[in-house]
Amino acid sequence: MSKPIVAIVGRPNVGKSTLFNQIGKKRVSIVDDMPGVTRDRIYMDATWLEKEFTLIDTGGIEIYSNGNKILDEIKTQAQIAITEADVIIFVVDGRAGLTSADEDISKILRTSKKPIVIAVNKVDSVNLEPDIYEFYNLGLGTPIGISASNALNLGDLLDEVIKNFPDNEGETADDDEIKIAVIGRPNVGKSSLVNKLLGEERVIVSDIAGTTRDAIDTHFFKDGTKFTLIDTAGMRRKSKVEDAVEYYSVMRSLRAIDRADVVLMLIDAPAGITEQDKKIAGYAHDSGKGCVIIVNKWDIFPNKHDRSTNRFTDELRAEIGFLQYAPVLYLSALTGQRVDRVTELVKFVVEQQTMRIQTSVLNELIRDAVAVNPPPTKKGKQLKILFMTQADICPPRFVIFVNDPELMHFSYLRFIENKLRDTYGFEGTPLKFVIRKRNEEE
Repeated sequence: MSKPIVAIVGRPNVGKSTLFNQIGKKRVSIVDDMPGVTRDRIYMDATWLEKEFTLIDTGGIEIYSNGNKILDEIKTQAQIAITEADVIIFVVDGRAGLTSADEDISKILRTSKKPIVIAVNKVDSVNLEPDIYEFYNLGLGTPIGISASNALNLGDLLDEVIKNFPDNEGETADDDEIKIAVIGRPNVGKSSLVNKLLGEERVIVSDIAGTTRDAIDTHFFKDGTKFTLIDTAGMRRKSKVEDAVEYYSVMRSLRAIDRADVVLMLIDAPAGITEQDKKIAGYAHDSGKGCVIIVNKWDIFPNKHDRSTNRFTDELRAEIGFLQYAPVLYLSALTGQRVDRVTELVKFVVEQQTMRIQTSVLNELIRDAVAVNPPPTKKGKQLKILFMTQADICPPRFVIFVNDPELMHFSYLRFIENKLRDTYGFEGTPLKFVIRKRNEEE
């Protein structure tokens, strides 16, 4: 199930990026007094009252750009964000008051038929009513006065936002069905791989055309297992994206990753590993998804020899270090070479990410690990690992109780992760760790 998308829109210089940073608790968007600083949409995952959602910052909308290409592109991106969003936060300036530009933007928002929450920013007074009263004239509901820079009244704003999230209770999920997202840059062969997986088997059950909320889903059976393939449009570096359709495709690709159990990360063998490959793979890793790296077009890889796959794999591990756990499959979607192994690997990864290890067994592993490599010491105080248990699956999540969480260095945590993987595999899935303080008496 994909996370709801919340788009922040408004005219330039009303504080959209400041609000974005406050909600996400990170300084991601550049904040500047010069209008037009935020040119590309920026994405970030956020949480409010245990409700997860994807937040999008957009550039300021200027309806009348007088042929300015950059302003036209900003407006296009914002309009796409509006189209794809589940909820829209419309930011206006409480100090400047209601402007004709706000009214023009409100007309665009009204046609979207999406839930809209008006955030009247730069309201620093406790008495909010005088500053927000005139914004009732927009006809978009009750305005909420906030101060993004001071984090004033953001709770009321987010309460209203999550009230408007779509109701997913009616969605039926088949626990036995494995959802696969095919991701990667444009022209790496994603659709070719999907067609080859389906065309040779001739076992398509149904093709469901995606709405604005989902990519195209194709359901099929193979060897008694039900699969759903989510084909996505290629994601390209922002500086290379010029067509509005590609902006739209990026958001759909992020949704597809959120909805998937396992992602097939396609790499173009002749082109090699690019920065964009790393970014796309990074989103899948951060989302906790199972992953198989598919090196496509291996049939036309230049100057192949006996050790070509080993060298390419070594390069992959070096360039995409955070995906050390992902199995690598070399194939050709065009000729069908090794395509039949894809579903086998996917099923294997699902088994790995749903694996549960008993607490007693985990603590035996910890005792052995500590004996081989004692925990680090900081300022004369040594880390003591008191207890470890598995809290969840998909991805596997482990809680480690220690005497002082600040003593847990990332390198020692990596050592524990490597011990887990050496002993139990966990191939194709990231592992998550939570470090908690616990008294030895407990």
